[in-house]
Parts: sequence; structure tokens; C-alpha cells
Amino acid sequence: MSVRRASHAGTWYTSDKKELSNKLEGWLSKASHVKCPVKAVIAPHAGYSYCGAVGAHSYKQFDPKTIKRVFILGPSHHVYLSGCAVSGTTVYNTPLYNLNIDSKVNEELMSSGLFEIMNINTDEDEHSIEMQLPYIAKVMEGCLHEFTIVPILVGSLSDQKEKQYGQFFSKYLSDPNNFFVISSDFCHWGKRFRFTYHDKKHKHICQSIETLDRMGMELIEQLQAQEFVDYLKKYGNTICGRHPIAVMLFAVESLHQSNGPSPQYSFKFLNYAQSNSCQSMNDSSVSYAAGALMKQ
Repeated sequence: MSVRRASHAGTWYTSDKKELSNKLEGWLSKASHVKCPVKAVIAPHAGYSYCGAVGAHSYKQFDPKTIKRVFILGPSHHVYLSGCAVSGTTVYNTPLYNLNIDSKVNEELMSSGLFEIMNINTDEDEHSIEMQLPYIAKVMEGCLHEFTIVPILVGSLSDQKEKQYGQFFSKYLSDPNNFFVISSDFCHWGKRFRFTYHDKKHKHICQSIETLDRMGMELIEQLQAQEFVDYLKKYGNTICGRHPIAVMLFAVESLHQSNGPSPQYSFKFLNYAQSNSCQSMNDSSVSYAAGALMKQ
């Protein structure tokens, strides 16, 4: 058994099992559940003190009784990848309990020739996947050992590859046993992020940031894959999970094209927040959003 340790526990979130469980439960108790069945969520991946409350709106949408497999698509922050990679381990550790990786699906993915294997250092350095794990463990605790996870590290994909991976994952998205977590924060604003866009129509920078984010969020809600890609090119919004989001959008597009003119899926954002209300060019902030892809 090869184990990926919870390398960010104790820094990005508490490593104390009881404290962590209580915090997650508290945030989940304040979130609402949508009425339609949910197939995927967009969830933030910063430290829980910043985005834990927002993330709860994503994880409230889990229906443990219907989920046998959770795909986690997280952007690569530390290594360059032109494609996607799977974990080389068999177990992911969390302070709550261990999560088992679906080795059979990993073999299927590797046989496609579209994936490589993360080494353990890359795996443990990356937070975009790990930050989803305690929430997954919490909402699935009633079905302990009855589900597996499929962590996918998503690289800096070209437009063509976003579409290719979207088409590839469409069959997994359509499987009623599967659920997708798309790991992404939204605008990273400030000099330290080398992004200081300010639409002067808005007096306050934080308002400009929210308007920019919501432009992208509206395209996601409309499930406009190429328009979302074009928006990012035009405005340069620093949405770190833009490639995983695009893969999801292209997967939905592929399913809609193959299943006829009546759309099967819709998307709705459920919560939005910023880590700081930027007022001056010396400020900085990161935006967080929670949203759900619903099956009609």
C-alpha cells in the first residue's frame, strides 16, 4: 500500500480529527441543498480559514447514497504539465480517515495514453486536490469504504487539449455512480499575483474584482465552454482552476451534442466571497466560489 500523507494538515487546516470534523459540520449546517441531482461541483482550495465556509455550499450537494466514485480535478501549482496526471499512490490520508484510490479507473486512464503518473513529491506538494479531501471524507462518512476517489492533476492545457480531455471525461461524467469535484479559486488580485485589473467604472477595487469574476461565472452557468476560454484570454482573470473548469464545460458540451437538442445539465453558483475587500493598489485578495452542475 502506497500512501500520500496529508501534507497540508496542521497548516492549511487543523490536523485534529475532532476539531476538523466539528468545523466542517458547522459550515455544512449553514449551507443549503439544491433540489436537482448534482453531478459535479466547483469548490475552492485555499486554507479553510479563508474558504471553508464557501466550500460547504459545494459539499452540501453530495448525495452519499448515489456516489461510488469521486473524481477530483485540481490545477497544478508547482510543476508544469502539458496534460493530466494520476496519483501513483493507492491511499490518500486525511485526519478523518483514509480515502482509497480507484486503481482500476487509474489503469483505464493510463491505458488511454493521455495521462502520466505524479511522483510522490509532486503529489504531496499540491494543495488543490488535498484541500478537497477532508470535505469529501466528512460528507461521505456515512458510506465509509463504499466509495473510491480518482485524483487528477490538471496541467496547463491548450484549448485543444481542454476539449480533448473534456470529451474523454464525458463518459465518466455521465456515469450515475460518478461525482466530479472541480478544484478552483477565482480571481487572485494584487501585485504579488501580478494582476491588478481595475475597471474604473467601479469606485472600489473589490467591486471591480467581483464584476470580473461574475462575468466568468455567468459563462460557466451558461455552460459556454469556448466563451469561457475566450473570456480568460481577453481579461486574463487569474482563475487558477481555469483548465479543470474548461474540461468540465467541454465534457458537458460533448454530452449535450451526443444526446440531442434538449440540455441535460445546468449549472448554478451558490456562494461567492473574497478574502479581502481591496481598496488600494497595495491590497490583495483571492476570490472563492461554490457552484453545482445539476442533472435535469
